[in-house]
Amino acid sequence: MDIRGTCISSTVDEHGPIYVYQTRNKRILSFDGKIYQSCMKLKDINGLDLAYTQAMMAGLLFIPIVKTATIMGLGAGSMAKNLLSSFSELTVHAIEYREAVAKTAKKHFHLRDTDRLFIHINDAVNYIKNTDIKSDIIFSDLYNSEGMEPKQVQSSYLHDCKNALNKQGVLVLNICHTELKLREELDELLALQFENRRLSFDVENENTIVLAFKNDIPSIKREELLTKGKGLQEKMNIPMERYAKLLLDTPGSWS
Repeated sequence: MDIRGTCISSTVDEHGPIYVYQTRNKRILSFDGKIYQSCMKLKDINGLDLAYTQAMMAGLLFIPIVKTATIMGLGAGSMAKNLLSSFSELTVHAIEYREAVAKTAKKHFHLRDTDRLFIHINDAVNYIKNTDIKSDIIFSDLYNSEGMEPKQVQSSYLHDCKNALNKQGVLVLNICHTELKLREELDELLALQFENRRLSFDVENENTIVLAFKNDIPSIKREELLTKGKGLQEKMNIPMERYAKLLLDTPGSWS
């Protein structure tokens, strides 16, 4: 189904088209004119409109103080903008393969230059293999017009992500519209790299969010997790209490 709205920008690079659509209250990034890559409310330019991007922030429930975050796949910059506006001391590293996508995010989606945001035009696999930067949280949302990037389903990539985390760091993966075989392969690789140090929950539109911990899953009391969710909800303006409750329904270290 084609995206409804007016196409206000159409760009082509060596990897294909980049479209920007606008409706009465939203602006949408798409690579094929059918699937939303990113979405921004015009009256809330730093908000997270898509449910799966909100859900990916659940990894923050387990981090006492977040200082450094890495985002694999910039898109229109929604996650970067929300993190930067919510945490004044946070540094964000965003890795984007297509320079034209980064330019589109700045031109059409209010992604502002700041000394707390570093955009790396690089292949995600190459970047994470060679970086010396340690992050408290890594968000991996690697998709193209055909679906999930095969790079996200590689043992070496997951291993390098784990190495790029701080001691209590969390890797957050978005899995969407994935063939059963590919999902099973990813589950096996995650088990190999992270053993049983994983939590997951489903959100709308067939997205599954996976939290993979570099070390043991923190032992957090139920009420403490809900309180953390409430605090993040007020700070970030997204339903973090809901995601805390979803995680509480997942086998883990609850007391």
